[in-house]
Amino acid sequence: RYEISGMPVTDVIEMVAGLLTKITTTNDQQHSQMHRIPPPETGGMSNTTNSVLAFHGKNVPSITILSYLSRIHKYCPTTYEVFLSLLVYFDRMTERVNRNPPLNWKGGSTVSNGELSSPGVIASDPYNFSHFFVVDSFNIHRLVIAGVTCASKFFSDVFYTNSRYAKVGGLPLQELNHLELQFLILNDFRLAVPVEELEAYGTMLVQFYAREAVA
Repeated sequence: RYEISGMPVTDVIEMVAGLLTKITTTNDQQHSQMHRIPPPETGGMSNTTNSVLAFHGKNVPSITILSYLSRIHKYCPTTYEVFLSLLVYFDRMTERVNRNPPLNWKGGSTVSNGELSSPGVIASDPYNFSHFFVVDSFNIHRLVIAGVTCASKFFSDVFYTNSRYAKVGGLPLQELNHLELQFLILNDFRLAVPVEELEAYGTMLVQFYAREAVA
């Protein structure tokens, strides 16, 4: 077990960014052949699918994950728990959305040691990518700013207005408000993280970063 609580928040941000960058890069490569454009008509989709699609961007932002997290912390300073909890929430979202796949699901997703693995492929559906949740370069920035907005209000005594988070995150206020709600829905409105679970993720994160540094 590592005492991540004693580390500078900037160090935690660097480690979280490193893990999220590896996850998004891996998923980008594994899903490059899949359709990323959602169908033009979403009226018949489930609420969960609409929540997932809310985070999907048309383009990949030019700012890196590390720079984005650092920018958020610079203008909306918060505690290490907020950034570490993002890993917990992303795992929960992945597990919740992907645990009941359609009948024509091929393969499956797993959540292991804080790293999100890639889900299988849904057959005979040109828009299969929109039916499950996977963290990639098209949604990570929206997930991060929505997650920080939610987690800051839960973990920290000091948090900011949504208009400030929206400005720092580079989104219109109305869009961030919508993403915040979708983030809560995909987490089943469960933001509490047991101390033991947060510590386990902290240990996993430090071990991951140590392996990457050696590599």
